[in-house]
Amino acid sequence: MTLTASPPARPDRPTPRPTSPGAEARAGELRAANINPRTGLAADYLNHFNEAIMLLEMVPDMPECAQAFLTWCPLSYCEHFMASNFKARDLAIEAYEQADTAIRAEFDNITSSMTSILTTVGKAMREAQQDKTRATLAGQAIGWVKPLVATAGGIINGGREADVETIMGSR
Repeated sequence: MTLTASPPARPDRPTPRPTSPGAEARAGELRAANINPRTGLAADYLNHFNEAIMLLEMVPDMPECAQAFLTWCPLSYCEHFMASNFKARDLAIEAYEQADTAIRAEFDNITSSMTSILTTVGKAMREAQQDKTRATLAGQAIGWVKPLVATAGGIINGGREADVETIMGSR
């Protein structure tokens, strides 16, 4: 008879909780709506920030895209889903409101930082007189916001970073 050792506990990952049939059904409903059942968060919200990044990426080659970026308007998680055509928007808002407060606070802190960066860069772009200055501002904003989007994705997927192990473990 051969004994096999259990994998070591990972203190950086939550221990799976026992699930009841109701909890399993709820998790299935959330998964079907592209909402992580462990965190209660939906990656669709990151599209709000990716849209701003996409516009900023175009500014160096097409300076007129700065004006398009300046129409970007910050939205909270709930505001984003209320304004979207996301088919499970009410479920996304409900799951967010029921999410673990520590997870939600960490997520909100990251998204607040992204919003602050983008609105500050937008203000600076409005004041800038030259396309080159706007392009420089766009590049700086991209460098700051993209890593935060990845971190937010990691939180959504139940980890600190958007790594394959975490993402695959959440499905």
